[in-house]
Amino acid sequence: MNAPTTQPQREFKNHDLVDDISRPGVRYEKRPAKLPNGEVVPGLYHAWITLDNPSQYNSYTTDMVKGVILAFRAASNARDVACVVFTGAGDKAFCTGGNTKEYAEYYAGHPQEYRQYMRLFNDMVSAIIGCDKPVICRVNGMRIGGGQEIGMACDFSVSSDLARYGQAGPKHGSAPIGGATDFLPVVIGAERAMAACVLCEPFSAHKAYQMGILTDIVPALKVDGKWVANPLVETQRMVDEYGRNVYGEPKTGAALEEGKALMKKGTVDLSMLDAKVEELCAKILLTFPDCTTKSLEELRKPKLDAWNRNKENSRAWLALNMVTEARAGFTAFNYGPKDDREVDFVLLRQKLAAGQSWVGSLHDEIQPKGKKHG
Repeated sequence: MNAPTTQPQREFKNHDLVDDISRPGVRYEKRPAKLPNGEVVPGLYHAWITLDNPSQYNSYTTDMVKGVILAFRAASNARDVACVVFTGAGDKAFCTGGNTKEYAEYYAGHPQEYRQYMRLFNDMVSAIIGCDKPVICRVNGMRIGGGQEIGMACDFSVSSDLARYGQAGPKHGSAPIGGATDFLPVVIGAERAMAACVLCEPFSAHKAYQMGILTDIVPALKVDGKWVANPLVETQRMVDEYGRNVYGEPKTGAALEEGKALMKKGTVDLSMLDAKVEELCAKILLTFPDCTTKSLEELRKPKLDAWNRNKENSRAWLALNMVTEARAGFTAFNYGPKDDREVDFVLLRQKLAAGQSWVGSLHDEIQPKGKKHG
């Protein structure tokens, strides 16, 4: 393809907040834009923003939240960027939400500090949903808790079919009000949103696609050189004895064991995921940029209206909750043994029903019995 005619370069103003947007745990890079046939387009790029904390499943620290805000601001302002791809490092997780170690060791019991942190979190979500460029979430693994919320703030989501999805919430000492309670009713309806946000049960990428959360899914497991759909879930449309659709539900019994054995034989390969993301970027490249931005702004309104209506009240409640249930929940998850990271919910309810105060021994009494310390 022919390069555009060279004209004198205009001296642009810099509209970024800072000159150096780099922060630990967040990578920002511009990759050459390509046509649908794979041909590189001179002078145009897609911005890739990568959460780079794979040892902690790309959970975001306070510094990483700052990095995401600055990266999205830079991508939004970049005149030569057509699309933004938001993803995580490695093949285990896109993002599992806020860093529970930091939550438990620094923010737990300190509502004023957490209130300031939540200002940053809110700004991160707003930076994603307010980006002037289309934002594609490349879901390379688990998208859980706050990771699910920042993923849903994106315009498109393309997922490995091995990825898992779910909300943080009442199982973890919180409420999923960092976007999930705003976005999910709009996307999947009130009943399914209620189940996802209250019960906090994880679900597969196949289920997420069927629910309408994803633009597309692709296989990511190769066995003997061939692509294999996620062997741990039902990928054929099936119904149970009540006539309910179980497509995307976990396998059980012998089928599950067979699936686990197949997983061990295979290797994770995200090349098809990358190809699908590139395909979507190429399609967006062949559109009028301002018309695309206006379309984004209009289509984002249902999510944005709910988000802007609730985010400050949510911030205040989440901060105060760090004195009680969030403190207990994050402590249990951070210090509890691998197979027991939840508080004793029944004991908690019994003690509250008997009138015991959170000020005192209640927090320690409901922790997992094998808790290390904290």
